[in-house]
Amino acid sequence: MQTKLTLRLDDRLIRRAKAYAQRSGKSLSELVADLLARLQSPLTDLPDTAPATRSPSVRALAGALAGHEVDLEDYQRHRTQKHR
Repeated sequence: MQTKLTLRLDDRLIRRAKAYAQRSGKSLSELVADLLARLQSPLTDLPDTAPATRSPSVRALAGALAGHEVDLEDYQRHRTQKHR
């Protein structure tokens, strides 16, 4: 069941939110619902669906290890060498 919700927000914030929603291909209601759904989920359960919100550095690294087998031993070896 869906219920109508009224929010009071700054005009500038509303314009920015509507522009973001349009770029994302979602309605403003969908964006607000997504945000509120995230509030009840632990961070580890969040879907990886917002690459546009990542920093340029993180976007550049996304997929860098695709096709590589990396495990905990690799990470521990890296840390040991790094902190010598």
